[in-house]
Amino acid sequence: MSRIILFTGKGGVGKSSVAAAHAVKSASDGRKTLLVSTDMAHNIADIFEKTVGPEITRLADNLYGLELDPDRMMREEYPEMNRSIAAMFSQAGFTADKIGTDFIFPGFDDLFCLLKIKSLYESRDFERIMVDCAPTGETLSLLKLPELLAWYMERFFPVGKMMVRVLSPISRYRYHVNLPTSQGMDDIGRLHGHLMELQELLKNPQISSVRLVCTLEKMVVEETKRSYMYLNLYGYQVDGLFVNRLLPRQKENLFLRHWRQIQDKYMTEIGMVFYDLPIHSIPWMPEEIRGMEAVERMVDSIFTEEYAAHYADLSACTEHEIYEKTADGYLLRLQLPGIEDREKELQVLSHGPDLDLILGHMQRRIPLPDLLRAAAIKEVRCENGELGIYFSVEENPIPHE
Repeated sequence: MSRIILFTGKGGVGKSSVAAAHAVKSASDGRKTLLVSTDMAHNIADIFEKTVGPEITRLADNLYGLELDPDRMMREEYPEMNRSIAAMFSQAGFTADKIGTDFIFPGFDDLFCLLKIKSLYESRDFERIMVDCAPTGETLSLLKLPELLAWYMERFFPVGKMMVRVLSPISRYRYHVNLPTSQGMDDIGRLHGHLMELQELLKNPQISSVRLVCTLEKMVVEETKRSYMYLNLYGYQVDGLFVNRLLPRQKENLFLRHWRQIQDKYMTEIGMVFYDLPIHSIPWMPEEIRGMEAVERMVDSIFTEEYAAHYADLSACTEHEIYEKTADGYLLRLQLPGIEDREKELQVLSHGPDLDLILGHMQRRIPLPDLLRAAAIKEVRCENGELGIYFSVEENPIPHE
């Protein structure tokens, strides 16, 4: 069975280098490996100093690279849907020559890249597929898109196909509006089917996992916390965190010592939030990651003997945090064996956008979804090895005049 590992993080944290190092390590272990970039910045060519494009390119023994081109995939794999979209926009005064034959919905470009990963997996040509994803904000938007589209498709698509058949002739001759063709609607339906299969593939812990990359800066740490929470919220398996560019400890250099103290502060916070994830520290590299030798030095800095022995293994799928809708709000369930015996020591506090759990001398900070950041804690229960936190949420509040 092929293995898919996705690397994501805030732009500029070095996720492309970390993904490249994993791909090189996998290839050196004798596994046929493909390194795929879905990030429009396309750093694979720069890192390996080779020409890499929309065709699979050999980079080294057992190692191949691919920089995906969503416009090309749109033209070649969904041509009728492309024409249908262009036709619909003509009613707004945009003719085909104005929007071009390569028009694509904003945000759909990276989506087609992820669909390509599905077809690469199904081809069984590679034992391991390492994916250099777009920055976390874009990646998270894409990963939740299949569920959003499914809601609309299940409710409106059958009706929509019927309306197109009935109204298409009328709209064309009376209103000069071109509705999607039947083939275009079929393409949209086919896209939806592929999206749902893609989501099942990426959520399958026996096949796929996500690894986060961050640096020790406030904005980066905050985004990484939110990303981890949302990936769990949507059911994606996160099995590692890489802290990149860790400065050395130098007492003689006051500047480096100051910044290392700042990094230590955020490293402590990361330890509190990601206590259940393997955390790997990567030291600051003295040069750019350019060329195979530089990537191999990155490999040496990441792959300790312990990590090298199991970096491609499948981790156990566990649900540590479960959000459930209740009659008047939400319930957050956390598995905490033995919590009943220490209930008197437990404190549950709101801390800005986070929730603090204090148990004796131990503290855990959990980033909350946006929906619960202004919610009130109504009740806390400890029973059967589980902590339940009930939130009351005022839905659709009427604004005061």
